[in-house]
Formats: sequence, structure tokens, C-alpha cells
Amino acid sequence: MYIPPHYETTDKATIIAFMKQYPFATIITVKDNFQSATHLPFTISEREGDMILTAHFAKANPQWEQLTENEVLVIFAEPHAYISPSHYESDKNVPTWNYIAVHAYGKGRLITENAAAYEVLEAMIAQSEPGYKVQWDSLPADYKDRMVKGIVAFEITVTTLQAKHKLSQNKKLSERENIISAFEKSDDGNEKAIAGFMRNVEKEN
Repeated sequence: MYIPPHYETTDKATIIAFMKQYPFATIITVKDNFQSATHLPFTISEREGDMILTAHFAKANPQWEQLTENEVLVIFAEPHAYISPSHYESDKNVPTWNYIAVHAYGKGRLITENAAAYEVLEAMIAQSEPGYKVQWDSLPADYKDRMVKGIVAFEITVTTLQAKHKLSQNKKLSERENIISAFEKSDDGNEKAIAGFMRNVEKEN
């Protein structure tokens, strides 16, 4: 990912927090010079110092067969917002877009053990809706087994992590404040989120 120095984020805790806040990502694999992509929710954890991304494909999705052939890329990319030149003090400006993106490259491994596949699903439940665990536990074993047989669980050990926070860092403080103020009053969820991230950048500087 192209990252100008003033947009680069290297703090691992900040990156992980963002990934956990926006866990729905795009996994990209390559086979015979052809790219495949699937949109999936991921859980993010650490094991012996390594970052581990865990998810599952539908078994009918052939992309799982490509997971271990080459390095894979998982893209976390939310939120984002259009930036109007009206926020700037000079007319000599053009529109742009503020956004946050994390690219995680790594090595994939299929999880074939039944018990481990259950752990993947239950980790996702714990992340997304802990209260659902009671209902999940009450479901018939044969029903849950059919669900597990319909997926292919996997994990990715992250080898390279890139993070870009494009939040108008190249603009004047007064112009950044104009954007933040407008977005904080907006009804658009993306704009409100971007305002929050921009405000955090201001606090760090």
C-alpha cells in the first residue's frame, strides 16, 4: 500500500484496536495470476508474539482451496468520508477523501480439526454477540455439526502489517478543525467516525 510518511501509523496497539473495531474485512488470494476476494468478519488475537487473524469460508466458496498456496492479503478499510474544498481557507484546493486502511499480509492455514473449528465460531460469537452463546449452547449437537461441516475455518499468521490514517495531516490546524467541527455535527456515521479519529490525531500531536 502506498503510504506517504505523514499518513503512516506504526503503533501496533492502535492498529489492532482499529481492526477489532472494524473486523469486517476483505481477504484476497492469488492463484495462476488470478485474484479472488471474499468479504468476511475476522477475529484478531496474538499467539507467542504473532498476530493471528481467524475466520471461515463457506465450504462452497472455492477460495479456501487457495489459502495456503501463496501469501494472502486481508484489507480492513473503514470508515471513510469525502472532504470538500469548502473546508479550506484557500480556493486553490481540490476535493479529497479521508480514510483509514490496514493491510495485513500473512500465511494461511486451514483448520481441519472439528473441535478447533468450533472454537473459531465461538470466538466470533464472543466478539460479535456474547449473549448469543446461551442460545448457541442450547442448539442440538447434530444441527451444530451440520453448520460446522458447511464451513472451512482458517487462520492467518500476519507477517507484514501496514496502516494508513489519511486524516488531513497535511492541512493547516484551522482547516482540520473546520472538517472536524462539520463532521461532528453531521448525521452521517462515517463522517462522525472520521471526526473522532481526526480528533485523536490532534490530541496526539
